[in-house]
Amino acid sequence: MSLQIALARMAELQQMFALPAVAQPPATSTQTFASTMQTTAATGAMTPLTSASPAGTPAGQAILNAVRPEVGVAEQPPGSNDSPRIAQYRQATAGSGVGPWCAYFASWAARQAGVPLGDSGQGFGRVDDVFAWAQKTGKALPAGSTPAPGDLIVWDEHIGIVESVDPDGSIHTIEGNSSDKVSQRTYGSDGGGAVGYVRLG
Repeated sequence: MSLQIALARMAELQQMFALPAVAQPPATSTQTFASTMQTTAATGAMTPLTSASPAGTPAGQAILNAVRPEVGVAEQPPGSNDSPRIAQYRQATAGSGVGPWCAYFASWAARQAGVPLGDSGQGFGRVDDVFAWAQKTGKALPAGSTPAPGDLIVWDEHIGIVESVDPDGSIHTIEGNSSDKVSQRTYGSDGGGAVGYVRLG
């Protein structure tokens, strides 16, 4: 077969498999990208993107940057409320001794992020004190609110940090003193009965 015959045969095959052309509306020089997007969205040809959770604050992101590497830090020995690293968390609170340390951890994280807890940045050893301060200073969000990444999540006697929120409302956290270590947990949209949240920064 000669080259000319091969090329002719290829052209025939291309015509057989060619799809019909789809007419495109002429673009006008005055049409902007924004108006094109509005038209597309209005006609239902485009589904707007949704976020799994509201954007966190810069302070919230800094808190997450501090706590993520801490996941797995554990009490030594288990059940002691202590270890060399947990002792460092305690230093973020004024006058706190060895004891339940979830609020120490939250205070440490906030201090690491440059948004220390307390009027004088003294941190808190008790969960109740964290939430009372947040309410007094306008940083508290009530139960039923949608938290953002980096917000503190508060229960009656425990506190943690919101890591993310899923589209279905599930809340992922990082918590100190959860099963004697820094743990990641997941709750339903009610935050496992959370009494509220604290947004810093």
